[in-house]
This record gives sequence, C-alpha cells and structure tokens, in this order.
Amino acid sequence: MNSRQLIAGLYVILFLGFGVGAGVLFFDARAEYNQLKLAEAASRQKLAAEEARLVAQQKILDRLRTDPAYVEKVLRARWGYARPGEVIYRFPE
Repeated sequence: MNSRQLIAGLYVILFLGFGVGAGVLFFDARAEYNQLKLAEAASRQKLAAEEARLVAQQKILDRLRTDPAYVEKVLRARWGYARPGEVIYRFPE
C-alpha cells in the first residue's frame, strides 16, 4: 500500500466521520427547532386568548367608569348591596 493511498483513505474516513457528525447535529437541531415551533404556536394561542380576555375586561372597566346603572347592578349582584330602606332576603340553595 502506497502512502498516497493511505493518506487519501484517511481523508475519506475523516470526511465521512465529519459528515456523519454533521448529520447527527443537523437532525438534533431540526428536532429542537420543531419543538420550539410547537411551543411558539402554543404561546401565540395563549397570547391571543389573554388579549381577548383583556379586551373584555377593558370593556367592563369602561362600563364601570361611565355607566352608574351597571355599577349598581354589579354591586347588588356581587356584594349584595341594597338601597336604604330595601330589604334583601337570602334563601339557602
């Protein structure tokens, strides 16, 4: 066996080793990328739900600031408030 063939063979083996290593790293990176895409999709969905919830809460807050009848309704329903002279009857469920 001649030294040129030996060196060429070592280069081929070295090149194949680097190729296999790069392939393994690529597939690991691809799997991680897919997991991150799924996490991003879940985060975007959660963000959209929270933004919708925020819009609904802002509408309620605006009504509480501007609509006295709504404020009275909320106070009566949530806290059981009554006007002077009114009597509230509570029955067990």
